[in-house]
Amino acid sequence: MAEQDRETMVEATPVAAGVAPPPPLPDSATRGSRKVRTGEVISSGMNKTIVVRSVTRVPHAKFGKIVKQQKKFYAHDEENKAKTGDTVRIMETRPLSKVKRWRLVEVLQK
Repeated sequence: MAEQDRETMVEATPVAAGVAPPPPLPDSATRGSRKVRTGEVISSGMNKTIVVRSVTRVPHAKFGKIVKQQKKFYAHDEENKAKTGDTVRIMETRPLSKVKRWRLVEVLQK
């Protein structure tokens, strides 16, 4: 009886029944949205790497006063386009090195 159940189970699977698997989803549906930040280049001395300072304004948790929070991001700059003082847009990407997880999208202002 158990072998008969296994045979019917094998026949019921879509691959065994000759049904094609569903088509792959487009890239936009499978890949999550990536974070984008805008900031100022504070260092461009390394080869193909820039350091970008991003400033966000948030209310203080207790007092409610608007305070600035600064964070540094190491970003990949393939063509060494960005220079110190430029305003740039960076996008999250796969880890490229120990500290680089962002890449340069465009230079907004020189």
